[in-house]
Amino acid sequence: MTGAAQVNSRWLSIIGIGEDGIDGLAPAARTLLSAATAVYGGRRHLDLAAPLIRGEAHPWPSPLSGALPDILARRGTPVAVLASGDPYLYGVGTLLTRHVPAGEITALPAPSAFSLACARLGWSLADTATLTCCGRPVEGIAPHLQPGRRLLVLSAGETTPAALADYLRTRGFGASRMIVLEALGGASERIRETAAEAFDLDDIHPLNLVAIEAVAGPDAIVLPLATGLDDALFEHDGQLTKREIRAVTLSALAPRAGERLWDIGCGSGSVAIEWLLRHPANTAIGIERAPDRAARAARNATHLGVPRLKIVEAEAPNGLAGLARPDAVFIGGGGRDGTIETAWEALAEGGRMVVNSVTLETDAALIATHGRHGGALTRISIERLDRIGGLHGFRPAMTVTQWTAVKR
Repeated sequence: MTGAAQVNSRWLSIIGIGEDGIDGLAPAARTLLSAATAVYGGRRHLDLAAPLIRGEAHPWPSPLSGALPDILARRGTPVAVLASGDPYLYGVGTLLTRHVPAGEITALPAPSAFSLACARLGWSLADTATLTCCGRPVEGIAPHLQPGRRLLVLSAGETTPAALADYLRTRGFGASRMIVLEALGGASERIRETAAEAFDLDDIHPLNLVAIEAVAGPDAIVLPLATGLDDALFEHDGQLTKREIRAVTLSALAPRAGERLWDIGCGSGSVAIEWLLRHPANTAIGIERAPDRAARAARNATHLGVPRLKIVEAEAPNGLAGLARPDAVFIGGGGRDGTIETAWEALAEGGRMVVNSVTLETDAALIATHGRHGGALTRISIERLDRIGGLHGFRPAMTVTQWTAVKR
């Protein structure tokens, strides 16, 4: 066999295995597993498949990516990787495909934990939010806590169900139905149900997931799907893009799935947080020079269910050097020190930039920038009802000048 043929052959098998072990494997999976000269997997997986393993068994190191050089060094020889259920659902298959072309892989998934859970509960998988707490904080479920919605959450271990119950209580969802499904498909399978506010389950199997039917109490924190979250949801010191202006700003930034935002001078992080809430594949970098504000933005991101917000404690424009290229940029104040031009240069083609100003000096900078790059200049005025002695009237907030442009 030529070297080219070896590279193009499907030398790597990724095999999903359930708690029923080799009894649940299809004949093709059994054949590939037995023919492999090396088999990689968790110790539990290797134990389940032990009767069929003829080659060397390699438990995953920590971190798991440490095994990649050894796997790649065996390219062209039969190698098998064992995974829980569906290897491409929060599994090792996604990691391996970043390094091995799909044409060199044979993937044989087993039913995922989510599929098994829906089969047990009679739920529609298509209508259920599927999440994981493996390597991620429980706060990530916050955007999905909508009244009457169903969630399936993969647990990181035996303590995750209790942590989820505590979190549901603190968010005003204590009446939510929780179903803990343990070791699905195996001899130790067990399914138990409780309300979050009455959670007292113990002796939970490390391999579990939690089904949640969200029930919102009168004081529940429910994140609306629209932009312009209530200002009261953010911890801030006054440096906050207010709700109405934030809604207009997000509209101008026009988030798309998988895009990256730079929020320069992020303050409380409100714009970056709402950007992240638009889609789970979105990323954002908040650049903030003040340590206390940077820490506050991180707390807000966790509180509102997007702990993936990356905070860079630095001052623009110098602090922008080396950051991953943005698809959109927001500057909430300033912009008279070269920051706008530096960010514009970094912005990807087709990217959007939005700069808000409340001072004449920055307005002048935006007028000059508009002359260089085009775009649109808009003035936004908001008035809010206030008391005037014993009567009421509308008190104007500071007018915001907003420059928006698309890089062509």
